[in-house]
Amino acid sequence: MKKTVADQFAEVLALAGVKRIYGVVGDSLNALTEALRRRGDIEWVSMRNEEAAAFAAGAEAHLTGQLAVCAGSCGPGNLHLINGLYDCHRSRVPVLAIAAQIPSSELGTGYFQETHPEQLFRECSHYCELVSAPNQMQRTSEIAIRNAVGRRGVSVVVLPGDVATQKAEDARPPSPESLSPSASQVTPSPEQVQQMASLLNSGARVTLLCGAGCEGAGAQVVELARKLQAPVVSALRGKEFVEKDNPNFVGLTGLIGYASGYWAMIDCDVLLMLGTDFPYRQFYPDAADTHIIQVDLRAENIGKRTRVDLGVVGSVAATLQALLPRIEAKQETKHLDRALEHHRKTREELDGLGRGTVGRKPIHPPQVARAFDLQASDSAIFTCDVGLPTVWAARYATMKGQRRLVGSFNHGSMASALAQAIGAQKAFPDRQVISFSGDGGFTMLMGDFISLVQLELPIKVVVFNNSSLGFVAMEQQVGGMLDVGTALRNPDFAKLAEAVGIKGLRVEDPGDVDEAVQQALATPGPVLVDAVVSKAELVMPPKITASMAAGFTLFGLKALLNGRTNEVLELARTNLWR
Repeated sequence: MKKTVADQFAEVLALAGVKRIYGVVGDSLNALTEALRRRGDIEWVSMRNEEAAAFAAGAEAHLTGQLAVCAGSCGPGNLHLINGLYDCHRSRVPVLAIAAQIPSSELGTGYFQETHPEQLFRECSHYCELVSAPNQMQRTSEIAIRNAVGRRGVSVVVLPGDVATQKAEDARPPSPESLSPSASQVTPSPEQVQQMASLLNSGARVTLLCGAGCEGAGAQVVELARKLQAPVVSALRGKEFVEKDNPNFVGLTGLIGYASGYWAMIDCDVLLMLGTDFPYRQFYPDAADTHIIQVDLRAENIGKRTRVDLGVVGSVAATLQALLPRIEAKQETKHLDRALEHHRKTREELDGLGRGTVGRKPIHPPQVARAFDLQASDSAIFTCDVGLPTVWAARYATMKGQRRLVGSFNHGSMASALAQAIGAQKAFPDRQVISFSGDGGFTMLMGDFISLVQLELPIKVVVFNNSSLGFVAMEQQVGGMLDVGTALRNPDFAKLAEAVGIKGLRVEDPGDVDEAVQQALATPGPVLVDAVVSKAELVMPPKITASMAAGFTLFGLKALLNGRTNEVLELARTNLWR
């Protein structure tokens, strides 16, 4: 049997360590799926939607740090990938997308399902090229893989179905090592390290703001914070890397953060930003006497969000390793003590919101999130949809032990949680995977809920069922508008789960939450928990502006004038009369 171009592609993927490909089959992919079938060492993971396939691949890449792959057939098939690929690329995770193409002889004729993926995917990839002849396949696939792995992002290989079936050109296979370039550790110059040390040593109130760039640098962050007596604040993507085993952690900042994190940043005279591109400028300190140092591996990030006094290009771990010997241990703990006390009180308030009263409906969503946090294993992987589920994960999913947190935190896409849970569970079949899904996000890509049965994945899906696009409704209200287009008419999700062969639990009373969570986690297979929660739960950012307050007051007035008194009363009952 001749070795086809598809066989050659599959061989390179195997040498790169690829274990599976997420996708939806189609005729233009037949040569590739047949090559995988014959090999037997790369699993084809059948999904119901290519967008979910891309999210799943992104979650696998995020959690493992290794190349993950997704695929779509020609035209509409691979177009479905694009939203998930944007998320992968903005999250800087190594993903290779295979975009099948129509027969090469028909390109440019307006043929059935004709698109031009090499143009369409350009914005969400480091590398995107068409394979138009067999002699391109091996070199193109190698370049694509090295771009995805080395630059941490998306590469796209566009492969016409007829080219995939042709006889492969003889070529020497690459070595596995050449396809997996190790991440470089960049250390700044001794002069810059000394400048950092001088600013930090001179500061009386130092605060650290940590982002995703702190992956692998948790120990150095803790040691630096200890020497500086500095509170540690995290951006959302930094939470899973700096919260664990960190006695100086004082929470998150930003729109979904807590007051303790916000004030620890505002009330400092030196802010050290470590591996973060935290976007919300209104949450940075703006006092003239506050010095800001930013450390980032990417020079283009420095000074992009706030003015900085010192910009340092370097890997966080390597930079801190060089910096620590130059730091003078501080004795004064007033700034840290104040931040820790504020965090303790803030946590008490947040945990208080996570307690319900038997018979007092509806359930407060924090109670559901906190119950999963308390009962989940120390190696659990949490995924969360954008909007309110992200808030509950950020505030209640504690990153202890080997826990991880995955979401669409840069791209901000709905419907990511369930698909990312699939990628997480495929990569780590023996770990608990819990999806915090919103009712809007869950129903948007609900087709892949059925995949849990077909793929035999024991994912626990909790649907925060408030019959509303809750975060959007809150944004409209804060803007002084009446909420429009946010109401959802939902089914009984537990019955829906049972109909497709998945255990469903519907919870309406706060008194039943703990038992339902315990039952869900103890069940061997997949489970859906339909948590009927209040749609009026307010999510207060740590910084309330005058315009926010005015907007919310205006909403209340408009609601009353438009005969929607019940909405105002529900807000009061939910958030004031607990």
